[in-house]
Amino acid sequence: MRRLLGIPVLLALALCACVTINVYFPAAEAREAAREFVEKVIGEEGDAPAPEAPPPGDGGMAVHRLRFDPFVLLGIGSAQAQDTPDITIRTPAIQAIQARMESRFNSVLRPHFDSGALGFVDDGTIVVRDASKLAIKDRVAVNAAVADDNRDRNAVYREIAVANGHPEWEPQIRQVFARQWIASARPGWWYRQGGAWKQK
Repeated sequence: MRRLLGIPVLLALALCACVTINVYFPAAEAREAAREFVEKVIGEEGDAPAPEAPPPGDGGMAVHRLRFDPFVLLGIGSAQAQDTPDITIRTPAIQAIQARMESRFNSVLRPHFDSGALGFVDDGTIVVRDASKLAIKDRVAVNAAVADDNRDRNAVYREIAVANGHPEWEPQIRQVFARQWIASARPGWWYRQGGAWKQK
């Protein structure tokens, strides 16, 4: 009988020893990292656009939002995983992707953004917006460059999440970068947001 009475006590002690870890996505740091990465790829001189303020609600990516933790009532503590969050974009793999994207952008893609043939999409990729603005002789090369660039974009969003120890952050990284590509678009360039094409 005493053994049976000891089980609830052991369960209560085990519950009290539990600590939940809350890992917040560092949205502000991600925006700054995205701005740095994108401006290096686009590479024009002049003042870089200021990072855009997060939209209302920020897609659940706000850092350190105060919340009531019901587990505290049971004696289960909560801990913050990071006091000073950061987003690393300076790994060899990320820098190799960035160098490829910068070279491709300046050698192939930029003139077609200038002409309006290409545009940024709000999922973090680029597309041929108006094929009629491409010379027939350039279409195969531009389509190949767009496909290569989108492969690198998908790889870099994944690589940044993994390099920061949180593969589950990939969708949030993609959203932040998608907004930054559009924010950094130069005057006259096109972007698609919410299904509609707009010109900067």
